[in-house]
Amino acid sequence: MPVTPEARAGGVRREVREQVLHLTLDRPETLNALAPADRDRLIAHLDDASADPDVRAVVLTGTGRGFCAGADLRAGPAGVERAGGEADAGKRAGGERIPGDVARMLRLGAQRLIAAVLDCEKPVIAAVNGVAAGLGAHLALACDLALAAESARFVEVFARRGLVPDGGGAYLLPRLVGPRRAKELMFFADALSAADAERLGLVNRVVPDGELAATADAWAARLATGPTRALALTKQLVNASLDGDRATAFAAEAAAQEINMTTADAREGVAAFTERREPKFTGR
Repeated sequence: MPVTPEARAGGVRREVREQVLHLTLDRPETLNALAPADRDRLIAHLDDASADPDVRAVVLTGTGRGFCAGADLRAGPAGVERAGGEADAGKRAGGERIPGDVARMLRLGAQRLIAAVLDCEKPVIAAVNGVAAGLGAHLALACDLALAAESARFVEVFARRGLVPDGGGAYLLPRLVGPRRAKELMFFADALSAADAERLGLVNRVVPDGELAATADAWAARLATGPTRALALTKQLVNASLDGDRATAFAAEAAAQEINMTTADAREGVAAFTERREPKFTGR
């Protein structure tokens, strides 16, 4: 597939290479804190990736010393300073806050971004190049696979600001590390090194800083040659596996297998097995 010219809108760069969508947060002066407009761009790009047959994997990373320092509320309503989350915004002009404003802001903002990653029908790799704090940490946790540079750091920063975690943190973190570890990280808000993040299961692998991009490219290339629809259905099954009982999980598995067996990739996989050759998946 030809390279799609790189496009930059606001603080997000978008490029498609070899059926891999590369999304790069590009506001290094703020450690790639997410302004509302850039958050919405990410959501749109992820939604588009689901429907685009020429995109078969996604890599999300940042420029400079930060992966993402959270929500940049200086770019949001009333010029509220960035504090790692969106819950301290929600004030109308003049400082008035109406009940429901904060919940609405979270639902339409941080939570919608995390849902867009979880619901993307293509595998999403986080290449965490530096600090991932607040919503930025949760953005990495929501991805299907996570690689971290040795210099990366993860910070559940909310308690430092007197805030409750947002952006799905209390949903994502216990599922990765268990409730006690999640409480430790959230209560104390200490920075977690890349090595400790790997030990706890927050990232799949830690690599030297200079090897992060190449490793992410290699993983994405493997995913982009895989059975795209089978991977999407597998992602849905795994993401839902902790939220229901065994009967529900088994029914979902059977339904996913039924759907997948209608795909060209499933037929190719079975044919390749019987013919003792490597399959050539097309994402259909």
